Amino acid sequence: QVQLLESGGGLVQAGDSLRLSCAVSGRTFSGWYMGWFRQAPGKERDFVAGITWSSSRQYAESVKGRFTISRNNAENTLYLQMNSLRPEETAVYYCAARSRTQMATASVAYDYWGQGTQVTVSS
Repeated sequence: QVQLLESGGGLVQAGDSLRLSCAVSGRTFSGWYMGWFRQAPGKERDFVAGITWSSSRQYAESVKGRFTISRNNAENTLYLQMNSLRPEETAVYYCAARSRTQMATASVAYDYWGQGTQVTVSS
């Protein structure tokens, strides 16, 4: 019943910016905690950023100051603005929803996932 639909991935050069979007539909609650994860080939799926309904935000240390997570509760959308992208941040980026209000950084704590969108940063 719950569907997450991502868009905005693509190929960019190092130092460029990109904005990812995630549209949420189905039987959901606006209070759910939502986040972005990324996974490079052969690596773990790592937490990037998370946000509460009231827009309290948390970030992985490596992206602080460069990435911004936001949400539009009225339109059920989630965003990730990525600035000053680095080649090592090439990965599949996933939108995720957790059916609780509390923050979590482990992928196993999230219940719903988007299909993933490829972000490639060339050197």
